[in-house]
Amino acid sequence: MARVALVTGGSRGIGEAISKRLKADGYEVAATYAGNDEAAAAFTKETGIKTYKWNVADYDASKAGIEQVEADLGPIDVVVANAGITRDAPFHKMTPQQWKEVIDTNLTGVFNTVHPVWPGMRERKFGRVIVISSINGQKGQFAQVNYAATKAGDLGIIKSLAQEGARAGITANAVCPGYIGTEMVRAIPEKVLNEVIIPQIPAGRLGEPEEIARCVAFLASDDAGFINGSTISANGAQFFV
Repeated sequence: MARVALVTGGSRGIGEAISKRLKADGYEVAATYAGNDEAAAAFTKETGIKTYKWNVADYDASKAGIEQVEADLGPIDVVVANAGITRDAPFHKMTPQQWKEVIDTNLTGVFNTVHPVWPGMRERKFGRVIVISSINGQKGQFAQVNYAATKAGDLGIIKSLAQEGARAGITANAVCPGYIGTEMVRAIPEKVLNEVIIPQIPAGRLGEPEEIARCVAFLASDDAGFINGSTISANGAQFFV
């Protein structure tokens, strides 16, 4: 019987690549999205992967959505907490609302996604928790105090969950992408990309979403059973920890 994987924010960008890769590897995949019904419908039509709409910042909505996924596909074995937002501003201009929205989605959203499936993973003695963090959670970034705080916090989550879940056969790991050629990044003016961003990357290029998906696929696999509490930095040698 195929294992079931849940990918939050799984119908676009890096999440889309992850969903497709896990399906190709034989998983039953459920992808969540927050608001773009048209993009989600197009994704499902293209891939056959069922999408579910809820806001990961809402615990009750997440719990109900996860219950529906499990009713449709079976117990969730793999959780990829990928959903995230940005509300960038220099700290002196950042509003409490910008802070709260990012914290609620990128940090509390990980709790809301993992917490409902954790008891089942413990009971079945197997689970894979994979959080998509960021290079900016490792090194910080101008005008991203809120975002960097959440992505650094996500690393604390996986290090703690790894210790709690290890004896139950659960692993918890993170992937920290650098600059990846998603729709959002490629919308940056070409001059900025070519003269500011890419020169910072020793590899001399943006990463591809599929390269992050391959990291996730490995961490979800049986081959990664002894890797726990770890972070894969996929950033083209831009930053080392």
